[in-house]
Amino acid sequence: MEFKEELKNYQSIVNKELEKYVRKEECFEKLLNNSVEYSLMAGGKRLRAILVIDTYRLFKQDYETSFSFSMALEMVHNFSLIHDDLPEIDNDDLRHGKPTNHKAFNHATALLAGDALFNQAYITISNEMNKQAKNKNYDLLEKEVRAFNEFSIATDRMIAGEYLDTELEGKQISKELLQYIHENKTGALLKLSIRMGAILAGASEKDIEVLSKFADKIGLAFQIKDDILSEEGDQEIMGKPVGNDKELEKCTYVSYYGLDGAKQELNKIIEEALEDLKQFNEKAEFLRGLTVYIRDRNK
Repeated sequence: MEFKEELKNYQSIVNKELEKYVRKEECFEKLLNNSVEYSLMAGGKRLRAILVIDTYRLFKQDYETSFSFSMALEMVHNFSLIHDDLPEIDNDDLRHGKPTNHKAFNHATALLAGDALFNQAYITISNEMNKQAKNKNYDLLEKEVRAFNEFSIATDRMIAGEYLDTELEGKQISKELLQYIHENKTGALLKLSIRMGAILAGASEKDIEVLSKFADKIGLAFQIKDDILSEEGDQEIMGKPVGNDKELEKCTYVSYYGLDGAKQELNKIIEEALEDLKQFNEKAEFLRGLTVYIRDRNK
């Protein structure tokens, strides 16, 4: 299967599974539920959920076992996007080519929709772990406890990175601090995606370590590409404003290295990431395609 076809197939699987978590019932908080659905089902690349599933498949084929954790990760990611778009942070009007949540609904509803998605992620994981406990499937439960711990820590790191990204707007910072911000803001959840897939599938510690190094690289590459697209991307293709980073005087890889320097850094990191996958042979073909996709994407 060609990479783009396989990516679409994965996206379809994730979207179908996420639909199960949309609350459609009539209730007093229906507008809040509509706001949650608006962002959760708006589309997007679904890379984090896909990375959980595909990494799991490096080691085991019953990938449905990873669904609760991969869907919870999409919920946390979308919580972060809703809050990221708010006026007090990035003040964006568009996301995926549609009005951002606070524009489609209102500020208070968007804020609480983000909170609801954050909490729904933990409900989803706790329900899954409770099911395994009731079934006395302690081997899987032990893996899920470890994955849950890493899930919680990575979410904490993502929030810390977002705080620093906002707090340090307009300030000169070191290369080390720039890397620290983006290792947390963007890299933490991407690294979590890969580690969770491997942990849930029972991968060896050696394999988890190799994949963690790979994850560090693609997390950084993803952020550098985001910074490049913010500088020279096409707003019509991206579905969100271009140039906001410069306008807000954010600390980015483009502001630090320059546009050409950021592109050189991106290419270097992508090559290193591809090297990390060699030991997994043809099983990692999708991950290789995804690594190149991160470099070449236009949105």
